[in-house]
Amino acid sequence: MDIRKLQRLIVDALDDVKAQDIKVFNTEHLTALFERVIIASGTSNRQTKALAASVRDKVKAAGGDIVSMEGEDVGEWVLVDTGDAIVHIMQPALRQYYNLEEIWGEKPVRLKAAGTKAGAKASVEDHEDEVEEAHDALDAPAPARRKAK
Repeated sequence: MDIRKLQRLIVDALDDVKAQDIKVFNTEHLTALFERVIIASGTSNRQTKALAASVRDKVKAAGGDIVSMEGEDVGEWVLVDTGDAIVHIMQPALRQYYNLEEIWGEKPVRLKAAGTKAGAKASVEDHEDEVEEAHDALDAPAPARRKAK
């Protein structure tokens, strides 16, 4: 499945169950293991479990694979591995403590109007070019530095 389609599908699945503070990080330049890290918050154990189930069901329904799911039994932090994308669904206190956003990048792919499917879809599509430009900038040679005298 195309990574952009998978990303939209996951964001929609999270939005359907009212996930909070959804962040998408493009990790293609950081690791060859996966292309996206998606982090979202749920307000209770029940909601984090429901968010993970929504992601699993929508990805499977679209013909995608779920490599594994971890943390469903407790529900404080549930991880869904789709192969090309890793989804972390966390309670706010754990999310603040572990601060995964710091690990995966300072600048997530922007999602306009978080909480609305149309806004999230449009934003992901609008900012894919920005992500590509960032990749190009990382691949470009570093500018020559002047030597100190």
